Amino acid sequence: MQVTSLFSSSRVQKQTEQAIRRVIKSGVFIGGNEVEAFERAMAAFCKTNYALGVNSGTDGLFLSLKALGIGAGDEVITTPFTFIATAAVIANVGADPVFADIEAATFNINPLEIEKRVTKKTKAIIPVHLFGQMADMEAIMRIAKKYNLFVIEDAAQAIGATHQKKQAGSIGDTGCFSFFPTKNLGAYGDGGMVTTNEKTTARTIGLLKNHGSLPREKYQNAIWGVNSRLDALQAAVLGVKLKQLEAWNTKRREKAASYDALLKLCKEVLTPETDDRNIHVFHEYTIRASKRDALKPFLEKHGISVGVYYPIPLHLQPALANAGYKKDDFPEAEKAAREVLSLPLSPSITKQEQRYVAEKIILFYRR
Repeated sequence: MQVTSLFSSSRVQKQTEQAIRRVIKSGVFIGGNEVEAFERAMAAFCKTNYALGVNSGTDGLFLSLKALGIGAGDEVITTPFTFIATAAVIANVGADPVFADIEAATFNINPLEIEKRVTKKTKAIIPVHLFGQMADMEAIMRIAKKYNLFVIEDAAQAIGATHQKKQAGSIGDTGCFSFFPTKNLGAYGDGGMVTTNEKTTARTIGLLKNHGSLPREKYQNAIWGVNSRLDALQAAVLGVKLKQLEAWNTKRREKAASYDALLKLCKEVLTPETDDRNIHVFHEYTIRASKRDALKPFLEKHGISVGVYYPIPLHLQPALANAGYKKDDFPEAEKAAREVLSLPLSPSITKQEQRYVAEKIILFYRR
């Protein structure tokens, strides 16, 4: 069972097609009014002073590190329970990723573990708002202030989520979003955004993402940069969909509550917990499941598409084999990697589909 596309609404589909035709007719595919309009809309949505379109969420993280002057000899603290991109960007600017274990309840980085790992070389923290729930930014910002550290929010999975009524991407020095097609706000390809409240940071990222080129000064390059621009076609598509995002996220919470109710008597499953200070947007509905590695193929055999995010914590990845980490260094992350299973979820999944999923999970444990 595949969840229904976000484009099930014929009205949204029609508006998206009109936006694409508008861009094609204009002939402006890089930059231009579509990108600028979407950047303004994203800044307003995230309640930040600036939003800058980039090629991907990964590039957003990379350019944030570059803009904040982080490089060789520096350390950046992040979570071992996330997609590899979060650590890769740290390594790719020449810095060293340093891991801190996660909270069992939320799967997010544990602030108590962060502070244990701060050294004289530490320059930044990258918390990941995993599965659609924000990390404990109140505690993280307190640590950052104490040790004079930058904070880069990896909000790739959490657009529209809040912590103490503050939007994801609005609290740290920068916030980084992915518009990969499967995200809550997904493009027709790759795309990303960096949000910030700092004028200097915004200006530097604006230069970095466009070869270091000065605005309106052709062939004048102020700094070394890269090519990381959000194209106009993607911006037009995303501009249409952004208007629906809050409604889609509300539907996701409703569907998550339905799963909670359906699975509440299944003692072999732990449903997701939401911090009382947070609004969760459920990019994934991720349970902890006993005998997960047997449950997954059982569900797939019955036509239910499920996912494991993430089966190998970053400190145990081959890419970090020389970093000195070993098994059991981060027990909560490793335990989560053995137990997590993401169930089908979209704004348009039906109650009947959800009942079918829950019935098959319960059947598995009753066999």
